[in-house]
Amino acid sequence: MRAMNETGTVELALLPAPGEEQYPSLALANSAIALPGGQFIDLLGTPAAANQWLVDHGLAPADAGVREMCAAQLRSLREQVRTLLASRVAALPAIPAAVAAINDAMTRVPTAPLLQWDEKNGPYRATPHPTTEIVDHALATLAADTADLLTSAEAERLTACGSTPCNRYLLRHGRRHWCSTRCGDRARAARAYARRTQPTADDRTK
Repeated sequence: MRAMNETGTVELALLPAPGEEQYPSLALANSAIALPGGQFIDLLGTPAAANQWLVDHGLAPADAGVREMCAAQLRSLREQVRTLLASRVAALPAIPAAVAAINDAMTRVPTAPLLQWDEKNGPYRATPHPTTEIVDHALATLAADTADLLTSAEAERLTACGSTPCNRYLLRHGRRHWCSTRCGDRARAARAYARRTQPTADDRTK
């Protein structure tokens, strides 16, 4: 993953967070990335970017031709997935609308050509537009993967990255609460700085 820095040059950004390669829904949740300095990367921000993200995760062919409507559906599902992950991490009840959105995505994909009715020619069977069909199947796959993650034993390891301003989720290993070495280094540096600048007892009594 690469991003533009403040000088306009390309720099290496974050590697996949732990768990993303196993759960594409986790990668979807992490496709909107907050970086230090107020930077923000949206890997689904344009139709071309969304198309590439689907290709990179084996959910669409390179020539899928994703348009803005489909990219918007993918971004909408991402927000619902993030809502559910946040609820799970905080041990709070899930927002019903988020659960409904996941279930809707899982059940939206038709298993057969649907019945259509033309005023002039009457009834006929037809499949959806190829691109729409591809995206619907991708949404269904990601929704089902979200359900698998949240109901698996590994959901106990689900956590949010502990390094501000990072907004990514991960499956922690041991006590690690950082999504990357970069975030871990930043969190340790912040703690060290806080210790150095914290007034001592002698300072407080002066």
